[in-house]
Amino acid sequence: MVSKVTEGIKISVEQFYQPDYSNPLQLEYMFAYRVTIQNNNNFPVQLLQRHWFIYDSTSEKREVEGEGVIGIQPIISPNEQYQYISGCNLKSELGKMVGLYLMENVHTRQRFEVNIPVFHLEAPFKRN
Repeated sequence: MVSKVTEGIKISVEQFYQPDYSNPLQLEYMFAYRVTIQNNNNFPVQLLQRHWFIYDSTSEKREVEGEGVIGIQPIISPNEQYQYISGCNLKSELGKMVGLYLMENVHTRQRFEVNIPVFHLEAPFKRN
């Protein structure tokens, strides 16, 4: 698991290789990741947007942007957390993801960016 704190928001990410949804012979590798967003501020925040950078060891780079996460723009109260699971497919057994969330202080409507730490997507059979 990797974690990073920005503006009082702690982002932690765990990744999991999905062998049942992967087909290495067709260069299809599926990964799931669990993100935990913990609000360590004394005010509620709302996650408005996400912006991901996805890197494949085949040198392919993709960007994914959109509202909220998994179709939701959650409000996270002070000292509470929000967790979700999503997925990513690659054309190789190695890659990485990094990104940011656009958050808003619910009381003041001030918006700020929160960094999502780099996490590696690695099929277990690739490890030495």
